[in-house]
Amino acid sequence: MTQAEFEHRSVLLNESIQALNIQPDGIYIDATFGRGGHSQAILEQLSNEGQLLAFDRDPMAIESAQRFANDKRFTIIHRPFSDMAEVVAERGLTGRVNGVLMDLGVSSPQLDDASRGFSFMREGPLDMRMDTTRGISAAEWLADADIQDITQVLKEFGEEKFGKRIAHAIVESRAETPLTTTKQLAELIDRAVPVKDKFKHPATRAFQGIRIYINAELEQLREGLKGAVAALAQGGRLAVISFHSLEDRMVKRFMREQSKGKDLPLGLPVTQAEIDADKVLKLMSKAIKPSKEELAYNVRARSSVLRVAEKL
Repeated sequence: MTQAEFEHRSVLLNESIQALNIQPDGIYIDATFGRGGHSQAILEQLSNEGQLLAFDRDPMAIESAQRFANDKRFTIIHRPFSDMAEVVAERGLTGRVNGVLMDLGVSSPQLDDASRGFSFMREGPLDMRMDTTRGISAAEWLADADIQDITQVLKEFGEEKFGKRIAHAIVESRAETPLTTTKQLAELIDRAVPVKDKFKHPATRAFQGIRIYINAELEQLREGLKGAVAALAQGGRLAVISFHSLEDRMVKRFMREQSKGKDLPLGLPVTQAEIDADKVLKLMSKAIKPSKEELAYNVRARSSVLRVAEKL
């Protein structure tokens, strides 16, 4: 199946574009290009003087971006968005960017393409790398990792309460047969989990945890958020779409910390202006969830959350 056959619907598209408050001549960053839905919407609002930089580490996403090759306003960068501060500095754009959009996690085309190994619903090689040109696959990691490391990844990144049971099952199974496919792992997890959630596949959390670890997603997010703030001009917007609690907690905490003034003991003789001096961001709204209309045609949007802040 070709990449064109993998349908992708950008989640919270209208809400995120509106949140960016796009200026026609502005400079914008789509930190997670994917299949370009958000980039397309941003470009539609830019004048000939506007600029859009897009990041992605997935080679198939970079290939998809070639449809914008003749648009001089658009630049695709095959690097993780954790490199944003460095890339922006190299281009002399630090403090000049008017908006940064992050659409986190795994995309629909990545899930739907069995060869990528992200989905427990489709049989394929146990890969899970977003950038297939570097790093080790999930199969390679699971072949050598010890029980303690596997348990920690499943519990910390997958929030899987049966992480230890699953880790023991993985180590016991690989001693006889290497784990090389998504179906093998999903069936092993199904057998290892003693209590099933009727609303979730037993492998959901474990697959999430392994994927986050393999792609260092939370470390990427931590650096990307800092890079975005450094890139933004005064009045520039940061809009972040998260899909699970680990991401959303990190985004929420980061935005709150950046929007707080100095944390000083009570009673000190300081003015409000001095307290506010360290504020970097202003929160623009409460968490934004998808509409009922969007959920009706895109069930994968159900866990999405959009948070928006503005650079002071």
